Amino acid sequence: MATEPTTPKGHRTRQGILDAASKVFTKDGYVDARMSDVAVQAGLSFGGLYRYFDNKEDLFRSVIRNLHEELFRRSRSSTPIAEDPEAALFEANLGYLQHYRDNSGVLRAFIEATTVEERFTTIWWTMRERHVARFVHAVEDDERVQLDGLDPATVARAMASLVEQTAYTTFAHAALNTAPVDVETVARIVTRAWYRTFYGSPSTD
Repeated sequence: MATEPTTPKGHRTRQGILDAASKVFTKDGYVDARMSDVAVQAGLSFGGLYRYFDNKEDLFRSVIRNLHEELFRRSRSSTPIAEDPEAALFEANLGYLQHYRDNSGVLRAFIEATTVEERFTTIWWTMRERHVARFVHAVEDDERVQLDGLDPATVARAMASLVEQTAYTTFAHAALNTAPVDVETVARIVTRAWYRTFYGSPSTD
């Protein structure tokens, strides 16, 4: 049975396993990834790996949990949205997209995992709802928001889907694109869509 590490060395070993797993999931996807390959990548015995994680699902869940926490942190704007909505949206989108790009292989594997394991579908939905709830809370008292009676959470989910799918097609499947697109350009495109939807025409139009 896997146990949580209690020593600095144990924490370093566990982090090393997570780093190794990220490389294996990026290369092989979720379905084809094997614990034995993670053990080799991490420089551990098979038994040593199972001291920290019970199985592949447990290991991938930890990889995704850490990744989501960082995505959530990176997509927090230092500019209050009430002060400058356009700047705040751009900063949040850019932070999210940069981290998505840098971890696109693991996130591609995550989408694959949602098609074969219901637990990962639940994790995916919970992750998205956390982002949506934060945005809705930030704009709930903003009189500049122009939704013509539409439910803010429903609209925010649609816009979050736009950003997520754009990130997926642009970065997780970069090889399929006819030409690379830099992350700042992508951030400006999705920010314009967010801003138009909630506030009207951006000041940069």
